[in-house]
Amino acid sequence: MQLKWPWRGSARNGKGVPEIKSGGLGFVALHMQAEAAWTRRDYAGLAREGFMRNPVVHRAVRLIAGTASAVPWLLYDGAAELSQHPLLTLLERPNRRQAGASFLEVLYGHLLISGNAYVELVEAGEALRELHLLRPDRVSVVCDGQGWPVALDYRTDKGRRSVPAGAAQDGGALHLNLFHPLDDIHGFPPLEAALMALDTHNAAGRWNKALLDNSARPSGALVYAPKDGGNLTDEQFDRLKADLKEQYSGAAKAGKPLVLEGGMDWKVMGLSPKDMDFIEAKNSASRDIALAFGVPPMLLGVPGDNTYANYQEANRAFYRMTVLPLVARTVREFSAWLAPVFGDGLRLWYDADQVDGLAVEREALWARVGAAGFLSDDEKREAVGYGSRQ
Repeated sequence: MQLKWPWRGSARNGKGVPEIKSGGLGFVALHMQAEAAWTRRDYAGLAREGFMRNPVVHRAVRLIAGTASAVPWLLYDGAAELSQHPLLTLLERPNRRQAGASFLEVLYGHLLISGNAYVELVEAGEALRELHLLRPDRVSVVCDGQGWPVALDYRTDKGRRSVPAGAAQDGGALHLNLFHPLDDIHGFPPLEAALMALDTHNAAGRWNKALLDNSARPSGALVYAPKDGGNLTDEQFDRLKADLKEQYSGAAKAGKPLVLEGGMDWKVMGLSPKDMDFIEAKNSASRDIALAFGVPPMLLGVPGDNTYANYQEANRAFYRMTVLPLVARTVREFSAWLAPVFGDGLRLWYDADQVDGLAVEREALWARVGAAGFLSDDEKREAVGYGSRQ
């Protein structure tokens, strides 16, 4: 193939302008398939590219964390429910900066983005206790010679310190983690399972933004092929590049006609949005992200999902399959960690009767129990979770 290259050889190779052959094209662009670039799989990378830059991930994490943190916790001493206790006071106000709901929202956010959440119990006396969350990217789990976790190594800009694992006499730490099939210590975040969908969604958004910034047109090339042969001088080549950048680049110049001199032609070298079908690609990636988090796409406003008949059914499925299991495992971990510090026989659990999203199920249960004439009033109260009137 005979080619004419109108630009000068680079200073790095020291070559001059190649010999000009008669006929051929002035500009040639070669597109080669390259390996995809993926987001880093650490906490900082997932937080920046996912929660901080992707609206679907941001909404899914906020929806799960906010909904789960609103589920109230209860404290039992044996079978009796306690309405006042120092443990309830601590959970209601874990530290001076956060109330209980805010504290739990951050904890659930750490779990969803990192797969791990670290809580430190600070004790300054029997009645002076605080709970603090440790950012996952600043924590390293320290194991003993047999591989069992014994402490957390917490690093900040001002230094590092070691926090013993478990509820020690002068404070300790709790490590919550999601199931990881290849790691005995650390958890696996749902966002990492949706990493391919996350990068696809972000790349589609960046492509559309770049397309708008470049006059809403795909990339192309100017082909210089004069009939009488010849080549562009360096001055002509530099002036042409400057004119293209100043006169035809940017969203404000979208649709402006491109004026070409003799011997030049514009060749489109990119695919149109219709060919690439970015809207459907983004919707498909959004459904994959929602699937990884366990959120019905209907609740995120993602079109094309008809799994649930209506919004109310999707909301109940969200509570039953995602929110309540997450709350239950967190309550069990806190109960096993904190209850022995405050006394024997204490047990934490959550109150599903106060969840507004399950009101329809609760009403159906009460209707069925109320219609059971073979049960006494005390038996009916016990069936729905209440004690006898006496």
